[in-house]
Amino acid sequence: MSDELVPDPSRMRASDADREKVARLLQQAHGEGRLDLHELDERLGAVYAAKTYGELAPLTADLGMPTATLPSPVAQHLPSNRIGGVAGPTTSIAFWSGVDRKGEWVVPATHSVVAIMGGVALDLSRARFVEAETTINVFALWGGVEIRVPEDVTVRVDGAGIMGAFEDNTHDTPTVPGGPVVRITGVALMAGVEVRRPKRKKLKGSKHGEIEG
Repeated sequence: MSDELVPDPSRMRASDADREKVARLLQQAHGEGRLDLHELDERLGAVYAAKTYGELAPLTADLGMPTATLPSPVAQHLPSNRIGGVAGPTTSIAFWSGVDRKGEWVVPATHSVVAIMGGVALDLSRARFVEAETTINVFALWGGVEIRVPEDVTVRVDGAGIMGAFEDNTHDTPTVPGGPVVRITGVALMAGVEVRRPKRKKLKGSKHGEIEG
């Protein structure tokens, strides 16, 4: 794999386990008298709100703790591993019904989604792609379509809503360069199409609400 396909580690997404590891380090620092209670609470809030390794690292940088104990990013589903395979289903059709397509599957160069008084959920988190560029054509009538796209896949949404909407909610997260490109287009007629990043779990015992890992 060429160097340009390796993402900046500081921009890689942190996991729940990474946040818990940093939280334990901060609690240890508090127990040693390096942080007072107010500082501990403030930094724990930043831990549970952190999305990337780059946001976690500064929270312990001034505590003199071994850097080896900090989380190290592990590359998963890098761009070079996303391309190739035998094409899976070319259509996802829901008519007065629902379709939930997720897990490990291979997305063809063109995939058609039809939701008529029904719902379709496409999760590309663990998917592979036959080609570097993929088009998903959506037609939704009185229905709903949700498409989840991970950070190592670039998204381009240009569908049209007629008394409906195409919502692209991926802009607030960084995209790993060099990965597959997915174009999502089509028509939502009195229907909704939402494009988003995969859902994140809530940390156990956290009072800081939803976080992303």
